[in-house]
Amino acid sequence: MNSRHLRTMAAAATCLVSALALGTLVAVPANAAPETPTAALLAPFYTELDVTGDRQVTTDDLAVVSAHLGATSADGDWASVSAADADADGAITVTDLAAVSGRMVYDDGPFEIVEASAIDMQAAMNAGVVTSVQLTQDYLDRIAAYDKTVVDTGAGGRALNSIITTSDVALEAAAAADAERAANGMTSMLLGIPIAVKDNYDTTDMPTTGGCACWDANQTTTDAAMVAGLRDAGAVILAKASLDEFAYGFASEYTSFQGTDPTSGQQLTTLVASPYNTTKTAGGSSGGTGAAISANLAGIGFGTDTGGSIRVPSTYNQLVGIRPTVGLTSRDGIIPLALSQDTGGPIARSVTDAAVALDAVTGVDAADPATSAQEGLVPESYTEALDPDALAGTRIGYVTSMVSTNATTLRLFNEAVATLTAQGATVVPITVPTDRNDPFNKVLNESSGSTNEFKHDLNTYIENHLSSDVTLRSLGDIIASGKMVPSRINGTYTPRNNVSEETYQNWAGPTGTHTTQIATGKAYVTQMMDDQDLDALIYPSGTPYGTYSTNMRLSPNTGMPSITVPMGQAIAADNTTVGAGVNLEFLGRSYDESTIIGLGYAFEQATHARTTPALYGPLD
Repeated sequence: MNSRHLRTMAAAATCLVSALALGTLVAVPANAAPETPTAALLAPFYTELDVTGDRQVTTDDLAVVSAHLGATSADGDWASVSAADADADGAITVTDLAAVSGRMVYDDGPFEIVEASAIDMQAAMNAGVVTSVQLTQDYLDRIAAYDKTVVDTGAGGRALNSIITTSDVALEAAAAADAERAANGMTSMLLGIPIAVKDNYDTTDMPTTGGCACWDANQTTTDAAMVAGLRDAGAVILAKASLDEFAYGFASEYTSFQGTDPTSGQQLTTLVASPYNTTKTAGGSSGGTGAAISANLAGIGFGTDTGGSIRVPSTYNQLVGIRPTVGLTSRDGIIPLALSQDTGGPIARSVTDAAVALDAVTGVDAADPATSAQEGLVPESYTEALDPDALAGTRIGYVTSMVSTNATTLRLFNEAVATLTAQGATVVPITVPTDRNDPFNKVLNESSGSTNEFKHDLNTYIENHLSSDVTLRSLGDIIASGKMVPSRINGTYTPRNNVSEETYQNWAGPTGTHTTQIATGKAYVTQMMDDQDLDALIYPSGTPYGTYSTNMRLSPNTGMPSITVPMGQAIAADNTTVGAGVNLEFLGRSYDESTIIGLGYAFEQATHARTTPALYGPLD
């Protein structure tokens, strides 16, 4: 929760106590809607002083507490209000009432969209300061003003190019969210929040191109399962973010809706830029999501990660990214790269926003058999893990060979270790043999599945999801058309098109070498953590606008979850790229996202390392 929100809530509580001292009635805001929530909205801060049983603190709770001022633990109905005894003194006083007031998601102070969190947006919408329609329009205005405009006047400055398509019905969805809030209160922490999804997620209201001009006409009739979850939570799907074509690499070069060069007839391409330094890439493959969320062109974003594609743009753009356990989020309706490693997850400006977003997209889906493994392993809300003291008493390990010697990365990693230690964690260095046949090194050195699996998995998507309006219905058709990044036809796509079904099965089949290695790697790394009694492993997510060695492969080559969190920026003394961000990544056991979310949150609260891109401030 940002400091502005805390100040406003504290001021509101002070006014409330003053009013009570004068003997006046508790004032319920005129625009407060009746609350009938369906689930825990944000735990524990906004739920633990609830006395009405709806698992959030609202004006209804204030009314109950104010009616019980003076009550003590000796009273017969103490149980009905005891949860509001915030200071645990056995009596309900104005101090308790102020504490309850401070737990409301409500803020009637000034609202600024830049760096606004989901809590900030919900608090402002609950107070009637803004509506979802206004938020959505504001983000659309920012996209129009900033995304295709070169605002960086320095040498080599480029446009962000982070958005491929905006929704024509986003404002209608926002109006529906506003109506839901008016009728039933804040039914979800995502209600009315504008979200950008990577343009490999199917959406019924926008084409799904995969970043490729070959599929500009791919208007699907169904949403991806994760998009459906977001809509069910009341989120507004605002836009489709650009990506590296078919999610292949880290450059975020795409061809969607680009046309051809009038002279050569060759397909035109576009690169996504980092909002901190537009001469640099935003990373990939979810680079558009990373650039858009960092530049505040949407509230929260979603990407996909096969070998780093959520975490790379997160570290390049000072964001939080969660690569969930393979099987936590359904891949149905997402254009695949390699289903042995593909997973979808949030990219956000804070750990809180990422946790809120993750809550909406989990669940068993018969269309993605991998999700069956999550049964019974998903908490009601990942926000329950948002504890600023989560690092205290933990053991966190790091493999020494995964720490880059890059001046910025090494400095920031050492500072991060000091921070973790100061927060009560025991940080354990682990040395592994340099032999490539060492089991840990075999995990890191296993190749990505994107070569041997792409054609096979793409064919499955084509059969089940591709619009009938698309004429290019195989990888061979796409190559022949030339409607793709020209420089990749021979070196990237043609070799993948030549992969036989036998090669695929030997690699990714039930007993394939890759399938076996991922299972072996997961077992080995889990056992390593168990043997060392570790809560998580940490390592740098990269270097300034770069990756380091094979660090990005640890999570995808085990299927285990990770969260990446900003740990700071390059300074002049590093002699790297001043201002460039580098993240710290936490890897946890399968389906134990809660632990690493808690650790990441505590680290974030201790450092507050993210900065706002100076070029993309508030609109005039």
